[in-house]
Amino acid sequence: MSEQVIFWLVVLAIAAVTEIATMGLASIWFAGGALIAALVAFVVPYFWVQLIVFIVVSVVLLVFTRPVAMRYFNKNRVKTNIDELIGQRAIVTSEIDNLKYIGEVTVAGRDWMARTEEDGYVIPKNAVVVIKRIEGVKLIVELEESLKDAIKLERSDALLDPRIIEEQDED
Repeated sequence: MSEQVIFWLVVLAIAAVTEIATMGLASIWFAGGALIAALVAFVVPYFWVQLIVFIVVSVVLLVFTRPVAMRYFNKNRVKTNIDELIGQRAIVTSEIDNLKYIGEVTVAGRDWMARTEEDGYVIPKNAVVVIKRIEGVKLIVELEESLKDAIKLERSDALLDPRIIEEQDED
């Protein structure tokens, strides 16, 4: 067995091990290219021909079979990226008041702790809010634009009674 065949078999093994380790459908295409390049190395002694075969086969496999493989392997994968919540609308299920550390919303059938970007205002129950960002396990929300004129935001009574803030600090 020639050194070139061994080289392509090593490339094949590295690509296969990388694919097994990552399961990302990223390097399997190069394993296919390396396999064909190894077969070509048995017949054609020129490395540049083998390299062109490796590149062409890898690109063809990547372009034509990756979309099919991604659909097949990812059909039951559940998305866990919570950043998709940003920009979505949610329903306030428990009054939101940052100064009292209270507030919950429901979005996509799940309950979340919620806070507003600005302290001192209360968003009432059943209001519709838009998710602006996520901080830890809390959604940072604001009243939906179309409701800003319809719902007058109340000032938090915690602003009027400093004992409420003191009680929160003691907890």
